[in-house]
Amino acid sequence: MKNRVEFKKCLKKIFTVFLIGTFTFLFILILQYKEFTKNTNHSVNTILIRLKEKYPNFDEKEIIEILNDKNITKKSFVEKYGIDLNSEAIVIKNDFLFSKYLIFDVLVFLIIVFLIIMIFASFNDKKDREINKITKLIEEINHKNYKLDIDNISDDELSILKNEVYKTTIMLKEQADNSLKDKIDLKNSLSDISHQLKMPLTSILIMLDNILDDKNMQEDTKEDFIREIKRDIMNINFLIQNILKLSKLDSNTVHFIEEETSIENLIDNAIRNVSSLADLKNVTIIKKVDVKNKITCDIKWQTEAITNILKNSIEHSFQDSNVTILVGENKIYMQISIKDEGSGIPNEELPHIFERFYKGKTSKDDSIGIGLSLAKTIIESANGTISVDSSSKGTEFKIKYFK
Repeated sequence: MKNRVEFKKCLKKIFTVFLIGTFTFLFILILQYKEFTKNTNHSVNTILIRLKEKYPNFDEKEIIEILNDKNITKKSFVEKYGIDLNSEAIVIKNDFLFSKYLIFDVLVFLIIVFLIIMIFASFNDKKDREINKITKLIEEINHKNYKLDIDNISDDELSILKNEVYKTTIMLKEQADNSLKDKIDLKNSLSDISHQLKMPLTSILIMLDNILDDKNMQEDTKEDFIREIKRDIMNINFLIQNILKLSKLDSNTVHFIEEETSIENLIDNAIRNVSSLADLKNVTIIKKVDVKNKITCDIKWQTEAITNILKNSIEHSFQDSNVTILVGENKIYMQISIKDEGSGIPNEELPHIFERFYKGKTSKDDSIGIGLSLAKTIIESANGTISVDSSSKGTEFKIKYFK
């Protein structure tokens, strides 16, 4: 906390100067007293010697007693010589010494005052420099320049205010970076969505034009076109619904209805959702559940997440193969393992499979590339994680719900 540290340093300097000044004053006073005493004693001693020489019989003890007498005599012997005992020294040299030491005293006093003023000025100058730095810092922030030198921050160098400004700067920088990232993500998402919609819409328009232009089109061909149009419309609807779900999850506007349920219940619901697809490829779903405890979650959303993963596993499975679902738990989490017997995912594609609109080399032509991304977002919203391992013998997804 710089202000307090600097103020303490300032007080220490002032106290040091004050002590030095006080001892200097005392030293000058002692010198002054010794000089006055020496001059007075020499003068009195000279008087006594001359009196003794001129009046050999005078009583020396009486003179000493008179000099040490504490009773002040009102009569003044020296007034007739123009000397005022109350304001002037009989020994003229003492007046000169007084003037000399008075100059010393004034000089010492002025030096002390000057040093104290310099210390305060230095303290205020440092404080003003810090205020100017903070002002410039805030001006840079107002101009949206968040690239500030924060490597030299320490408690001994910066005040509370400056530390708080730096904290605010870091927070604003993060917000600005996040805002820029969000804009880029939005731009990329809109571009991907546009691309995903463009293909089926173009296909629909071409088929509709063919139907309208060819009045004599055979009914079988027309029915094939209509079925293709319906399939494309269903894909567009599926895409829009999933985009809406993702946008709700991203904006935290989804109201999750959490309730207690078993993992087996979630899996059974997901299996029912993909049963038709599994029958078409003759894929057998094997379920092995070894879990006693229940999970608290939004059943509808988590069922959709598991459904998307199961759907992906079935789509990439070979005909007449198996998809195995293993469920277990420990003290930390419950785990669902979904493993297929397909050709696997290439290593270079593994880091990207949960990215939105990502389509691997083995993806179907009508794949949108949004199912796994949506599943990951839903699972993570329930304090879960999802990972994937793959080889030439198949792919395994692992979902963990932490307790």
